[in-house]
Formats: sequence, C-alpha cells, structure tokens
Amino acid sequence: MMLFNPKQRGHNRIGAKLSDKAKKLKTEIFEKVTEYYNEVHSSHGKIFQPGISKINYAGRVFDEKEMISLVDSSLDFWLTTGAYAERFEKEFARFLGIKHCSLTNSGSSANLLAFMALTSPSLGDKSIKRGDEVITVAAGFPTTVAPIIQYNAIPVFVDIELPFYNIDCSQLQNALSEKTKAVILAHTLGNPFNIKAVKSFCDENNLWLIEDNCDSLGSKYLLNGEWQDTGTFGDIGTSSFYPPHHMTMGEGGAVYTNNTTLKRLIESFRDWGRDCWCTSGKDNTCRNRFSQQFGQLPYGYDHKYVYSHFGYNLKVTDMQAAIGCEQLVKLPSFIEARKNNFKLLYEGLKEFEEYFILPAATPNSDPSWFGFLLTVRETANFSRDKIVNYLEQQNIQTRMLFSGNIIKHPCFDDLRSRGQGYRVVSVSSSSHSTDSSILVNSDRIMHDTFWIGVYPGMTEEMILFMTGKIREFITK
Repeated sequence: MMLFNPKQRGHNRIGAKLSDKAKKLKTEIFEKVTEYYNEVHSSHGKIFQPGISKINYAGRVFDEKEMISLVDSSLDFWLTTGAYAERFEKEFARFLGIKHCSLTNSGSSANLLAFMALTSPSLGDKSIKRGDEVITVAAGFPTTVAPIIQYNAIPVFVDIELPFYNIDCSQLQNALSEKTKAVILAHTLGNPFNIKAVKSFCDENNLWLIEDNCDSLGSKYLLNGEWQDTGTFGDIGTSSFYPPHHMTMGEGGAVYTNNTTLKRLIESFRDWGRDCWCTSGKDNTCRNRFSQQFGQLPYGYDHKYVYSHFGYNLKVTDMQAAIGCEQLVKLPSFIEARKNNFKLLYEGLKEFEEYFILPAATPNSDPSWFGFLLTVRETANFSRDKIVNYLEQQNIQTRMLFSGNIIKHPCFDDLRSRGQGYRVVSVSSSSHSTDSSILVNSDRIMHDTFWIGVYPGMTEEMILFMTGKIREFITK
C-alpha cells in the first residue's frame, strides 16, 4: 500500500510524531477500510444481468487505495489544500509533460480561471477586455462559454464538422476581427480538434489558445513529428475530475500551463485574487512581505492581504487530492480500457453505417475516448429519440452531445432579445449575425446525435449487449 509519505503512518501531515497507540490505531483503521471496501464496493462476485443490470454511460472506478488515502487525509484534519494537493499538482504536471498545474474545485472552475487569467491588466495589450471577442463553438458544454459571457466579452460561434464533432477550421478566418483576442475550444468527447490548424491560426494572429481538455485526458496529437498530450499545445489547458471523467476526485479540476506568469495569475484568481503566492500555511515566500508598495495602500502593507484581482475561492480540499493521487496511478490503465472499449463498439456497429454516422478520430490524433458518438442519418427509418428511448428501456444509459447547439437554450433568450452578447459566423462571410440556423451541423447533432459509454468499468459482455440491442432495434 503506497501512501503519500513513507513515514505517514508514524507522522501526521505537519510532521509531528505520532504515539505508538496512534500508529496502531491508524494501521487498524486502514485495515478496516480495506475490509469495508471488499464488503461494500468490490465488484468481486457481482454478476452482470443482461437487461436487468444498468449499463451506465460512465462511473467511478476505484479500489481500497483511494478510500485509504481519503481516510489518511481526513485523519490529519488539514481539510483545505495541503500536502496531497501539492503532490498531485507535481505528478499530474509530470504526466502531461507540462511545467505548472494548479488544482481547483471543478472543471467548470478550471475554465473560469483559465479565461479570467487572460483578463488580468498585467498582460497589457494582450489582456481580454470587455467587448473583446473569443472564437469558440456552440456544440459543447456551457461552462466552456459561460465565462466569456459573464465577463461581457463576445463569444463568436463557428460550426463543427462531422464525423469529428470538432470545430470546422475553414471558418476560423471568417470569425476573425480586430476585436479577437482568444480561441477557446474543447476536444470533443476525447477526440482532439485539428490542433495544427487552430494553433497556426492563433500564432499567426497573436491570439491566446485555451484547450478545454475536460473530456479528453490522455488524448494525444502528432505535431511536427512529436506526439503530445492534448491540453498542452495552447497557452492554458483545463481538466475535470468529476466522477464520469477519465479519473475522479469526486469534484475537482486542474488548470495547467507552461507559462509561469499565467500560472501565478491563475492561482491569484483561484485564491481570492490575492497578489501573494505563498502556499497555504506558509508566510513570506517572496521575502518582502512587509517591504513593498501596492497601489494606494500604506507602504509595507502585509503582502498576504494585498489583492491584485477580483478573485474567488476555488481551491480543492486535500481529501479530494488524496483520492486523485491514487487515481493518477491508475490513469494509464483507464485510458487503455477506454480505447479498447471504443474499438469493440466500433467493430460491433460498423455494419450499420447506412444508419449512423460513426465517430472518426481526427487525423494525426490518438483519442482517449470519453464516449461513443452516433448520429442517426437522415435516410434512416428511425429517429434519434426512438432509438434512445429503446436503449434506455433496456437499461442502457445514453447521453446527448451536451448542449447540442448552446444558442438554442433558454440561457441565451435574454442575449438574443437584446440583440447583443454574441455573434455567429456564416461559412461564406464574417457576418455579425445572431442567427443560429447558420450552425448547420450544430443543429444536426442537437436533433440526431447521442452517445453511449466506453468507461473502464464496462466489460466486454456489457458492450456486446449494447451492440446486440442496437442490432435488435434496427433489424426488428
């Protein structure tokens, strides 16, 4: 059993030596946790019953090690960000091959922090200001777009292309204006967008690039002859550790970057907007705590209480990070399981291509799939709703491709009524339209697309049952 610190059983988090009795109690507690896991959570002896057992689209995959680490952290009662969080940030950054990782309390918060960091006045002319434009897609998750609107910047929506379900890069140039400052895109359900085209566009136009990597942890892309993890090509990448994702902390997320300036801005916004970068429980990292001038404050005002941004408190707890440390060890096996499950589904469904548009990996990519997308063809003799209802009746869980077309949702009603707040780019021109009918493929997936799971908790028997039920629906 590998815990955070080889001495952990004999010391608490701050290094105080435990008594012999406390050591013994800790060992007994861990043994009881293992016993409890085996009794309550272990899958051993649990049999899949076709049509009776529910096949979830995603879920947690864990063992006694996550539970022991969680309990270990709770026994120290540190509660807020601490030693486990520091460990996770270092090891996760190493896994991705990137310099800096900053933990936060969710993937949505990670997107918020990534965007807000780029609004810092300290970035000068490159900072995103209210009224500036950010290019993105409408076919995605709302919290990729929400920070743009909440800040009163302008999202500029372009369409996606099938069968990749990612941005149609041919529309990027039409989306560009003198107000454009950034591109923010998600890698859809594990499938990388065309990083070469998007990155070249951003580099040529001096734009920020944020990669929403929340559904794509472990995906890779080949650029300039080298394979690299998604989330590490742009200026900032984000991840989510919500239970359905590639690994989990329960809640939790991460923001990562190779840019030390951006790392400090991200953590400033995460930690109340403060100027100080001392970690929790530490003082005077800058060695000038009481000897600096800030704004109109008195000279020498305590640096720990100087605020350079209007920030938040979006830190993660050490208990969440403790779970994440064990999940990170399992992550490579999770990624391989997702790829294998996707392959099994593809092989089982490729005979039905006349009815479905099957998902395809973006050229030069190696996806770590989050799900298996199916778009019902216009020539099929059934609708998306009919097959989804049939599968749900068979205890096979399905999901839409998130918002479908986010512009069609109630949250956009007010923006649309005021005729401001966003624009949509047509294929042929850089029109400042708010007409979402231009987003042909985004509307298409809103009506015709759904997906089923590939998560590591699925067995081959479950996958064969799913493909069999789809076959049964089509051929009945």
